[in-house]
Amino acid sequence: MITMRQHAISIAAIFLALAIGIVLGSGLLSNGLVAGLRDDKADLGRQLDAAQEETNRLNEQLGAADGFDAAVAGRVVRDTLAERSVLLVTTPDTDPGDVDGVTRTIEAAGGAVSGRIALTDEFVDARSGDRLRTVVNNVVPAGVSLGTGAVDQGSMAGDLLGSVLVAPADAPGPPATAEERALALDALRGGGFLSYEGGDVVPGQAAVVVTGGQSPEEAEAPTGNRGAVVARFAAALDARGGGVVLAGGSGAAQGNGAIAVARADAALAAAVTTVDDVDRESGRITVPLALAEQLGGGAGRYGTGPGASAVTVGAAQG
Repeated sequence: MITMRQHAISIAAIFLALAIGIVLGSGLLSNGLVAGLRDDKADLGRQLDAAQEETNRLNEQLGAADGFDAAVAGRVVRDTLAERSVLLVTTPDTDPGDVDGVTRTIEAAGGAVSGRIALTDEFVDARSGDRLRTVVNNVVPAGVSLGTGAVDQGSMAGDLLGSVLVAPADAPGPPATAEERALALDALRGGGFLSYEGGDVVPGQAAVVVTGGQSPEEAEAPTGNRGAVVARFAAALDARGGGVVLAGGSGAAQGNGAIAVARADAALAAAVTTVDDVDRESGRITVPLALAEQLGGGAGRYGTGPGASAVTVGAAQG
């Protein structure tokens, strides 16, 4: 007969064995889990190292390609803009290095940058739209009629500046006089909408608008319109002059960037040439080639970003 004491000892032995089993099992499980995690970490580390090596290799290749493009740029663009003058316009987010690169290739093509103007944050701010339109309407040159099809701030300002700074394809200069040009530029600079050095800006036969990528604010706010203001400004400038190229880095061809907006609108895309890789030597070479195409009545979408139809002028379309 089993006594109560023996029964209690048996139960205690069972719980003791169970406890020992749990401790031993959890120890083995923990060791196995830790070992597995260590193996996974080591494997991920090896993958990361391999990816970094591949990135370094590709960056070296890209740098070599840029070096080659820079070396042959002069021969590629030679005389494409012979005796042509180009107005250079920048936006608030333009990279100075891109401006220098574009200027260099324009000069290598035989052209000359006649003048430079810089659009300000105030210019591309939707909250300044009414004030900008008021300034524009107050300084329209005599004999010049602004287009009635678009009344947004970018279109109106581009229309005005085109009439005073860019020569039509079939004319030696803009329709406005030097006095009217000075009045318009001074009013816009006084309003904080643009800046330029010296007392005047010399007009050009064509224009390049160099812009930056999509700003963090634009990326976070789908309704942002800074890119739209710049795109419509370039289109209105083009409508007045011999030709306009809108150039920027890859970010400008994404989201609400200026180039993305221009390419998404059939009318803008048919008028203004866009170049989305001006942060690379290949894009800077494309700018004077695209200007020559514009002066000849053509337009294109060049680069490697979304919406590009070819890498450069004359290349097979993708």
